[in-house]
This record gives sequence, structure tokens and C-alpha cells, in this order.
Amino acid sequence: MTASIEALYIFDDQRQNVLEHIYTGRPPRPVELRSSFFSHPTPQSSVLYLADLNPPTTAYSIWHANLLLVATCSADTQTLAILEFLRKVVDIFEDFLGSPLLSNKIEENYEVVAQLLAEVCDGGIICNTEPNALRETVEVSSTLGRLFDQVGIPRFVTGSPPSQQFLTPYSSRAVIGASPSLSSLRPTPTLSNQPSIPWRKANVKHTSNELYVDILESLSVIHAPSGRPISARATGSILFTAKISGVPEIVLSLSAPGGTSIAKHSGISRTMALPSFHPCVRLNRWKEKPGELSFVPPDGKFMLAGYEVDLLPYSLHHGTLPSRGSEGKLFLPATVDLRAGLGSSGMDFEAKLTLNTNYPGISRPDLAAGRPAGLASSRTNSAHHSPFTFPGVGQQSGTTGTPTLEAVSVIIPFPSEVRNVMDFRPSRGDAAFNLATKIVEWKVPTSTKDGSVSGTATLKGTIAGPLDHDADQPADPTMEEYYPSSPTHDTDAGAPTPAGGKKRSKKHLLPRTISTTFTVKGWLPSGIKVDALTIDTRKSKGLGDGVKPYKGVKYLCVSRRGVERRVALS
Repeated sequence: MTASIEALYIFDDQRQNVLEHIYTGRPPRPVELRSSFFSHPTPQSSVLYLADLNPPTTAYSIWHANLLLVATCSADTQTLAILEFLRKVVDIFEDFLGSPLLSNKIEENYEVVAQLLAEVCDGGIICNTEPNALRETVEVSSTLGRLFDQVGIPRFVTGSPPSQQFLTPYSSRAVIGASPSLSSLRPTPTLSNQPSIPWRKANVKHTSNELYVDILESLSVIHAPSGRPISARATGSILFTAKISGVPEIVLSLSAPGGTSIAKHSGISRTMALPSFHPCVRLNRWKEKPGELSFVPPDGKFMLAGYEVDLLPYSLHHGTLPSRGSEGKLFLPATVDLRAGLGSSGMDFEAKLTLNTNYPGISRPDLAAGRPAGLASSRTNSAHHSPFTFPGVGQQSGTTGTPTLEAVSVIIPFPSEVRNVMDFRPSRGDAAFNLATKIVEWKVPTSTKDGSVSGTATLKGTIAGPLDHDADQPADPTMEEYYPSSPTHDTDAGAPTPAGGKKRSKKHLLPRTISTTFTVKGWLPSGIKVDALTIDTRKSKGLGDGVKPYKGVKYLCVSRRGVERRVALS
């Protein structure tokens, strides 16, 4: 089955049509598509079958910032391919027009946008979504070209016809002159002008050769009221920045707790579940030697790989398994707990935040011996990872040797019936209640004189219900069924009894969950490490003799309300 797209639409946050590009068939008009699409309940699904259109159409959509991108197709097609195409379009627009992607950039640079959309799809068939290859075929406006001449930048691409102008990836807000002809919108270069490697430009040259690896993991953990983790996952992304001349052959070696064994329940194969790679990665090399990524990188910054990690101990899934050091436990730098329904009125609560900076697997015998920090030039034992140098940082806080916990905050959502949350008594930091979102945010500082942030902090507060809660508002029989009234904790002392002889329960005003947000620089929950980043000089071309690129790696763990604890009300 071939992925075929009939049209692409872009709407802004006011539901106004910013762009319509037709590839084939009889796609709906933007007004009809908008009316049918937004008639579905919010939030709309990424794939919607719009049966009220003529002909019936399937809409594939993604949101990016304040823009809605919709691709339509009236026949069966590959859903994931269409959604991935939309995300590629966003990346291409940001590469050419600049980030962030705004509606006015698309409107003011339509000459470039039209060329891009014509190149990425041919008659509805996805064909070319690599920015480096698009730079060889897409023209920039003449006004921007004259600007290049004034600053001394070559206006034409090497090996391209004179009518084809040089294009910078950050040509934001290019001024459009006279309406271009159809031939200028869709240049047709010869085969010799195409780059030999689709994702890398030809004749790449850099005065300073640099290679950077950034591994980012987003943490998501859910605890039951008993404290037992019921779900623990991390979504990882490996970002690679290549500022290096020629065509380099690069090998990136990764390891995880348990080594690089291909066994089912150990090493990198178990840790990096559901991996996805950039087309430049040689899959056969990865299958033969798990943990080794061999590739010729695109020029600049790109997503090298993505993966998922199941952080729950194996014993929680499949019975008991002998512990393998840190693999048998779930380590979290910040955990939360909440007790609600306290006090004489049953409307007080206490939140507890526990910080732990004893990160597993960061002991560095080589640092203790005074070995200079630097990126390993060869693969090392997975039990003793090499330290890395960060640009301008060295072995300061936020590195693999000394991870830094930052931006810690605790979020407590309350039901909409809550009128106010007051009388905050934090042992550390500041807390505030947002009347619009009904959320208490407690910000806890982590910087101290000695640099340690381990320990426990508490927050106490009082909940205020609606003014007519006890006097006028009738009791909710549904809540009474699940949370029977208690004269000690469920009602105010001396409150009048509503008709029917029952005192109304207050448990529907108490919070049900608590979560925390934080960032850790220099540590990953999966334990994945970069062992080596090497360049195969025998296979590389145009690098130059004696060139030793500067290398660096960074680890970053982000949890956006990701560590959550469910609350049990007694």
C-alpha cells in the first residue's frame, strides 16, 4: 500500500486557513474541512474519518505550537507514514524558515514554502523529505539573494545552474518579490546535481570540526496509593550535532547496565526497546553488534535515534529474577506523597517531597585517580564509563560525575468545586494556588551552600469548599455511595444537616493525585552511557590529515509532572 496524500492544509489557533496545497484528486475546500474537523469532540484524534464530506475523506492531523497541519486522503493508505510526513514537514519548515514556526513566516515566505511542498511530494507520493537534498533544488527569493551578495555569501550552489540560488536553512522572513513562474517554483536539476548521500550536502566544509551527542530522556512514573510503582517508562532521544568537513564515517558506542549482551533480558538490547533510527544508521551493524551505531551524519543537528525504556524491575513483570545491582531497583531523584482529609474538619492536607541525589552508577574511579577528563577514543568496559568534557564546563555540576537536580516543583490538582486553598505552611520553598486551573504549585529550591539537595520537605494547607456546600447544596448520592459520611472527618463541626438526615461528604473536595516536575543534568534513568565516539579515518573522505574533532556529550533527564502518586482517602 502506497502512502498517497491529496492535499495539505495549515490552520492557525484562530482556525483560520494559513495554507492550502493540492497534490491530486478532489480534496475538500478549507472551509468544509474546518467545519467537519472541528465538529468532532475536543481533543480531536490524529486520524478522523469525515463521512459528511463529499467524497468521504480521512484527515490526518498534528498540532505544532499554535498551528494545525492536516493531510487528507479519500482512499486507504499508511496512517503512520502520513503522520510522519506531517512531522517531517514541520522540521523542514523550521529548518528553512527558522524556529519557532509561525503562521506569518509561512505567509511571508510562500515562494519558498510552495517549492518545498512541491518537492517533498510528487502527485501525492512522498518522495523527498531530507533538508540537505532539498537545499540543492529549492530557490530562495531574489531579495534574499542580493542580501547574500552584500555580506559576501555565495549566491549559487556549487554545481547548480545559475538560475538556482543559494539557500540558507535560516532564511526567516524572506521578502517575496514578483510572482514567480511555475518553472521557478519547481526547478528540475540534473541528476549530477543531486547529492551522493541524500541526507548530507556535497562539499561540506567547517573551520572547526566538532561532534556533540545529547541524550534526553523524558521520565514518566505512576505510583499506587501504597507506593508501589505500577508504571515506569522513559522516552529517550539521541540528538547528534556534526560540524565536520567531508564525508566522515562515525561509530557511536552505547552501553547500558548489563553490558551489550544480546541476551533477551540484559544489556542495551533490553534497555533500548522499540528503537527507531535516522536513515543514515546502518541497521545491519546494530543487529550484529547491539550498542554500536555506524553512520555518515547529516550536516548540523539531527535526531539520530529514539527509543523507549521500561524502568520497572523485571521481577514486577515476570516473577522473581536475581537482582543485577541497580537493575533490581527503581531509582528516582524525587518522589512525592500526599495525605488528605486531615484536621478536625477533614479539610487539611500534607504533601511530602523526598529528594535523593545518590545516583546509581556514577562513581568514577578514574576521576579519583586524577585522570584528565576527555572523551574516550576507544571502547571501554561498561562498568567504568569514561568522563566527558562539556564545552566550557569541564567537571563541574551537571556532568556525568556530579549530576545536578534543578527546577523541582510539586503539582497538586484539586476538583473544580474547590473555592480556595489557603494557609500554606511549607518547610521549604513557596506555594501558590491558581484559581483558574485549581492547581497548587509548590516550588522547592535545590541549591544549597554545600551543594546537597537530599532530604525531605513538607507542605501543609487547608481546603475551602463552596460557600453553600453544607447549607444549600444537596448531597451527592454518588459520592455518598463510594465515600460514606463520617461525623469526625467528613463534615464540619456543627454544620446543619440537609434534608433527608444525611450530612454531606467532603471527600469529593480532596485531591486524588500529586506529581512532581524536575530536571537532572548529567544523569539518565535508563543508565545508558556513551562509551566511545570514533571516526573511521580509512573510510572517511575529505576530513583532512591529522584532524581531531572536538567531542562532547551531555545527558539530560526531564520529568514534566512525570512522577505521579495516587492518593487513597481513608
